[in-house]
Amino acid sequence: MEEKAFKVLVLETIAALMTAAFGLIAALAWNEAIKALIAEYLSAGSAITGLFIYAIVVTIIAIIATLFIARSLGKLKAQAEKEKKT
Repeated sequence: MEEKAFKVLVLETIAALMTAAFGLIAALAWNEAIKALIAEYLSAGSAITGLFIYAIVVTIIAIIATLFIARSLGKLKAQAEKEKKT
């Protein structure tokens, strides 16, 4: 039983770290996109469309990964609780 609780704790920590990492990646992507948008209005020529597409794609991947991690963790917690009761 304690082994299962330890495994849940480790996976919760990994999930939190991965979620934070994806959030950071999305934030950096949006940062670049916003900087390019500002530069577009202040100077001529930039790859603003590419940066926005990149930011959107990274954000979508981060959301999907976060949902997948949360769902997997929820299933593991439910299984651990079920085993704990029996």
